[in-house]
Amino acid sequence: MNAATERFSLAGPAGAIECARDQPAAAARGLAVLCHPHPQFGGTLDNKVVQTLARAFAQLGYISLRFNFRGVGASAGAWDEGRGEIDDALAVVAAQRAPGQPLVLAGFSFGGYVAAQAAARLAAGAPAERLVLIAPAVGRFELPPVAADTLVVHGELDDVVPLTAVLAWARPQVLPITVVPGAGHFFHGNLPVLKQVVTSAWAARPPALPS
Repeated sequence: MNAATERFSLAGPAGAIECARDQPAAAARGLAVLCHPHPQFGGTLDNKVVQTLARAFAQLGYISLRFNFRGVGASAGAWDEGRGEIDDALAVVAAQRAPGQPLVLAGFSFGGYVAAQAAARLAAGAPAERLVLIAPAVGRFELPPVAADTLVVHGELDDVVPLTAVLAWARPQVLPITVVPGAGHFFHGNLPVLKQVVTSAWAARPPALPS
């Protein structure tokens, strides 16, 4: 992403997990773990939407940590239909999160499914302070109910995950959705808008820090 991006690997349940870390300009307020889109359709930690999230969270003061799911790039293992990929995300959190450190989980498309499932598993112990879902793969994977302050951003013209599907998932939860007019699934031409939506959401409603 930039010259300061640190590339490294850590041990995961299927072997090495390839990671990329970007530091904020000042003292970190927390850790943001970012999940990339579907591995079988070209998704990697270098996806433009995921890189945009990394920039947004670094700007917000978080250590931004992207990683490749098993079988992608230099990460060991093979596609596990979403099950092992959730384990990969949790392994990254366990390895990189300091005790008591505020955590944000974020994901794009399939990565949104992984982030939501990881947040659900962490909820009973050391929960994330906020969840961010960009064009989550509703209908393709089973997303659990999410916290009321979850930020969900979707493109109006998404032809991979229709906006109607996301609204149907959100409706029973009375969960607001931020819609980017004219945007498709990959937010081509709308990445600056996506970044602004995320940073503005923090300015408008900062997550509650652990007591």
